[in-house]
Parts: sequence; C-alpha cells; structure tokens
Amino acid sequence: MSYPHPPRRTGLPRAVLRWLQSLDLSFFPRNFRRDFSNGYLIAEIFSWYYPADIHSHSYENGASLATKLSNWSQLAQFFSKQKLKPVQELIDGTIHCKPGAAEILVQDIYSMLTNRQIKNIQDEVDFTDYYYQEQLPMVARSTASKAIKNNIKLTEIMIEPNINKNRQKVNAIIKMHTRQRLVEREENPKRFNIKPSLAERAVRHPAAEGFSGSAINIQREKLSSMSNLGLPEIRSKTGVHFKEIQVKQADR
Repeated sequence: MSYPHPPRRTGLPRAVLRWLQSLDLSFFPRNFRRDFSNGYLIAEIFSWYYPADIHSHSYENGASLATKLSNWSQLAQFFSKQKLKPVQELIDGTIHCKPGAAEILVQDIYSMLTNRQIKNIQDEVDFTDYYYQEQLPMVARSTASKAIKNNIKLTEIMIEPNINKNRQKVNAIIKMHTRQRLVEREENPKRFNIKPSLAERAVRHPAAEGFSGSAINIQREKLSSMSNLGLPEIRSKTGVHFKEIQVKQADR
C-alpha cells in the first residue's frame, strides 16, 4: 500500500516500520504520540491477527478523552480475554502522549504478535523530559513550574483527580528538577558564583616520607599518657617549681 505522505523519522527499528506498512492500515502514523493515543490504530493492528474478536467499526478515531477511554476500555477487555499482557505503564503513557511511550508500546506489540525479539527495546521506561533537558544548553532548560507542566498532562489530572496522588507526582518532579540543578551547580561553579569553602581552600600536604604509622602511634600514646598525669605527679617528675604571687586588691 502506498501512503500519500512518507512517514517521518521515528524511534522505531526498520523491521517494525516494515511490519506496520505490511498491515495495510487505514492511515500510516505520522505523529506517533498523537496517532496511537486513542487506541484506534492499536485496534486495527490486532484486528489483523484476531479478526473475530476485534471489529474496527466498534472503535472511533477521535481525539477527545472520552473517545480514548472508550477505545482502550474495549482493548482492555480484549487483552483480558486473550490473556495478553501489555505493560500498563506503556498504555497509560500512550494515552497521555508521553514522549517515547507509543514507540515502545508498538515494539512490545510487535514482539507479542510476531514472536520476534528486538535488541534495542527498553527495559526501563522513563517518560519524563529529563534526557531532553540534558541536551539543552543551561539557559534554555525548564524552570520548576515549566517542568511540572511538561511532565504532567491535563488528561492525567482529569482521569485521576485525587489531590494526594497528583501532589506526589508534583513533588517527584520538583525533586528531579532540584537534583538536576544541584548537578549543574557542581559542574559549573563559576557560572553560579559559588565560592569554595574553608575546607576546600585548605592546603593538604602529603605525609612525610619515612614517617611510619608506628611512630605516629607512639607519639599519640605519649601525649595521652601525659594528659592523664595529675598535677602532683608533674611536680615530682618534671622538677617544675611554681611561685605563688600575692595580689593586693584595691580598697572599696
């Protein structure tokens, strides 16, 4: 099948792209975040392998949150019936258009349906913009408020309006942002006008050669023994003489 527009570059391996083109889908995904978020193309893919269980007319190709939830709810019933276990985190990330979630989900489905393994498939998923921010120059990186906006989608709050859970997500993003800022300050102290502390400015001389650790221990023992001696013993052993001084106090 020839598509009217050639697909843009994606993070998918060439074998997966060829597999998608061979399925003769109603349209080829150009923007993976947007085109896979409603679950319509996912249903089309599975309809080629399970034509008796999935009917394309039962799914709607729309962008509203209600359409997404309806399509993915039907897919969840199908997965349960066929005992298929796609990663729920990938599905949630695809619904909320998280970066990289749709690509990893398609690779997971490819391995599930074709029994072929992909070498570069990711085991641990991270749908934050941390790696993208690392590639930007320091002046172009997000502030704390912008980081919250980038990493929490509105659809997440609409689906899960629990204040405590959303607060935990916000706190995790702020901690990630604070950690990133601390690393920046350590790597570029001159930019942030960070002055070294007294301990960092202190000159540390290396130990003298030939001064063994046993000699240090002997000196420490001598100092500790002298500190434990009382005043009468010091007078008797060291021969130190003390002279009493009489001080006249002024008459009040």
